[in-house]
Amino acid sequence: MIKEVQNISIEDYNYPLPDERIAKYPLSERDASKLLVLKNGKITSSHFKNIDDFLPKDSLLIFNETKVVRARLQFTKESGASIEIFCLEPITGNGDYQLAFSSASPSRWRCLVGNSRRWKSDKLTMAVEVTKTPRHQDTKTKATLYAERIEKNDNYSVIEFSWEPAELSFAEILEAAGEIPLPPYLHREAEASDRERYQTVFAKHEGSVAAPTAGLHFTNELIDKLKSEDIAFEEVTLHVGAGTFRPVSSETIGEHEMHSETIVVRKSCIENLIKNCNKTIIPVGTTSMRTIESLYWIGLMLIEEGLEERNLHLNQWFPYKERESLPSAEESLSTILKYMEEHQMNVFHASTALMIAPSCKINIAKALITNFHQPKSTLLLLVSALIGDKWKEAYQYALNNDFRFLSYGDSCLFLNS
Repeated sequence: MIKEVQNISIEDYNYPLPDERIAKYPLSERDASKLLVLKNGKITSSHFKNIDDFLPKDSLLIFNETKVVRARLQFTKESGASIEIFCLEPITGNGDYQLAFSSASPSRWRCLVGNSRRWKSDKLTMAVEVTKTPRHQDTKTKATLYAERIEKNDNYSVIEFSWEPAELSFAEILEAAGEIPLPPYLHREAEASDRERYQTVFAKHEGSVAAPTAGLHFTNELIDKLKSEDIAFEEVTLHVGAGTFRPVSSETIGEHEMHSETIVVRKSCIENLIKNCNKTIIPVGTTSMRTIESLYWIGLMLIEEGLEERNLHLNQWFPYKERESLPSAEESLSTILKYMEEHQMNVFHASTALMIAPSCKINIAKALITNFHQPKSTLLLLVSALIGDKWKEAYQYALNNDFRFLSYGDSCLFLNS
């Protein structure tokens, strides 16, 4: 089955997307976006604020609580050359985002560097002003941020950031010095409004360089409305990496190396998923779907390889191995729970490079809330794995009916029944 999947042509997931159909800015109201609904093979449209009209009454929505960090840093050398540093993932704190953000000076990160040839061995410097709010009263602290390149590889550079005063946290420094990393296809610089609008209302855990954009349509009022109608909610965390914007450039997906992302899930969440396996579990966004489906395959990995404690990483091709049978979602998730109990864990950490493509069995998600995705992207493969070639009809409907596309665009509810 692996070869069959690897031979999928990415050209089959192409479609014409005029630039004017890409939403460059969000609507003034989050839940005012259009909603395309695919149910029982039929396509209808509404607005996102009416999504409760279409959700099954036993729905469990899965939110990704990741928070977008101001990961783009613009340094200016004495010569006037501009050097852009894009923070990808921490080395400090053994890759734990929360430890890295809370750390005092210094902090090491894997980064992308723009205009790299103009940066030799000198240390870059930036003056910043850090705002603190003790007891609801803002205080400002002048600080200096330094960046030194420790190592340069083909795909990234290792940058050591240091700062004065050293007792400030890296999160405070990044909040003051960094910019929101908008998707490159918006072709514009981040503006003040993006600090709020390129962030979900339920964002909690810093670590993403891109928003889980399906969640951008939710308001606190809509969430309260859904709760009053007995729609249930659960939260996971997948920190979205820059690789999410990388299109498939090879002819077949077998030549595409899937990016790896960190997932963090509470024990109570896994218990709740087990309890609700027979309900309509609906991930809000492809990141939430990758998280819960990764949990299934990691549970299978533990069944096959044993429960010894180790750094758990899911390879992109693991689900496509030939097997006589697969465990139920409840059995696989229960194995993760057993692993956590044996190693006295309340929070489950792993990394995933899962590529959800046609013929990958969807084990937990019964539906999906998502935005419209780029042509020739792995996210379109994911949608196709859930609804098959119906994605083509849905996207053509959206193009014919003035839907807005990509991160700040309109939404879809794909019900696989």
